[in-house]
Amino acid sequence: MITSNIGKIFLNAYNEKYGTSYDARTFFLEQFYPLFFDQNKYMMTAGNSPLENPKLSWDDMIKGKKPFETLEQRKNRFEKLIKKIEESEADASIARGYASLDVTATTSGQVTDLKLPNSQEEIYTSWIGDALGIGVQGGFSILFSNKEILLDIFEGWKLYRTSLNETTMLKGNQINTWNGQWLSHYYDTREYDADMPLAGYNPFNVNKDGIISIDTQTWTKILIGISKKYRNAQILGYIYSIGQTNTTIGFIPFNLNQIRRPIHLYEKIFGMSNGRNAESLWGTAIGFKTACTYGAIGIKAMEPKGLRDYVYSKGDKVPKQPKTPKNEDEQINFNVYKIWILAMLNNDELWEKSQELAKLLNEASSDKDKSISTKRKNLVETVLNATNKKQFIAAATEVVSFIDKKDEFKGIVKEIHGMPTDNVPYFLTLLRFQYKTL
Repeated sequence: MITSNIGKIFLNAYNEKYGTSYDARTFFLEQFYPLFFDQNKYMMTAGNSPLENPKLSWDDMIKGKKPFETLEQRKNRFEKLIKKIEESEADASIARGYASLDVTATTSGQVTDLKLPNSQEEIYTSWIGDALGIGVQGGFSILFSNKEILLDIFEGWKLYRTSLNETTMLKGNQINTWNGQWLSHYYDTREYDADMPLAGYNPFNVNKDGIISIDTQTWTKILIGISKKYRNAQILGYIYSIGQTNTTIGFIPFNLNQIRRPIHLYEKIFGMSNGRNAESLWGTAIGFKTACTYGAIGIKAMEPKGLRDYVYSKGDKVPKQPKTPKNEDEQINFNVYKIWILAMLNNDELWEKSQELAKLLNEASSDKDKSISTKRKNLVETVLNATNKKQFIAAATEVVSFIDKKDEFKGIVKEIHGMPTDNVPYFLTLLRFQYKTL
């Protein structure tokens, strides 16, 4: 199973980095179990395994209504788990990410007549692998096979344990959610300080009962961090959810070049500090699950929410027209729209050409004495309201006589005429935003 494979990759990377020779069982007994489970609060859910069956009343324990289990009680659960691992066939009750042996159960799935590995090593590595999942908004987790990323996740494990032990009301069992928040923090060179690794790190939320939980990070924030840290063109992620029912989306490629591109363009055009303020807007048009249906995660999945209304017409209505930003938040939102379009067009030169065309149209809307001409203004608006190549060329033909720099105007119009049809609505939307921000 994938959790076992990821656990093996991590264990090999760990042994290589730290000069150890752990097998899965020894690592689980000496490192993993003491850190994750042999303390008052667990770092991850133990599912239907003996570690958490019979169930534990975590909220009542955290609020002091019930005592945490004693060392002897934890030892008893641990011994039952090890005994079951050594004597039973791998299933969801002892191997993380595995199916139930009961084919009618909601957590069965993955049914096959192929002979799958069923060793104790596979079971132990499944626990390690599941703990390396990266929780993202939408209830899913991502497993990457990249050993550097796995080791980066591991760097945050002891810090989560420290936070659990030092913060009485912080709930446990959120290692996957922690991993996502940790990576986005760890990869932020503007924020992360190796000497004070948790400085500026505040992913916590308090409910009405005073219990503190970790908020789930967005997939975009995590992948932006990964794309900046590692220059890979692409990495493969396994998308899944383990709970009352098991959900598997499967293996999805993440195109890091495409994820990097709008971030790089934004920082290049508007500045590094402004780029950070815009990060929360990327990838908000659709949910993560829908993005996975594209077959690969790239620039399309980075689309910001609300942009489509400015690109496409609804029935006989023209697309939504940009209005001059009233504050910094609106300006950042507009900038994100423009940069995403530029990244989709995949031609940096179109930024300046859209600006130049906007200036030419703005000049054409006024008479030589700078007074606004209703006729000219209407012709310019017809150009700006165009949503396809045919409409644009027809409108440009009507307004060209009022353009001072005709050769420059005709050159840009010719380039638009030669664009792929799908790109034209994006460029025309970029033009409208450039025109409004003159």
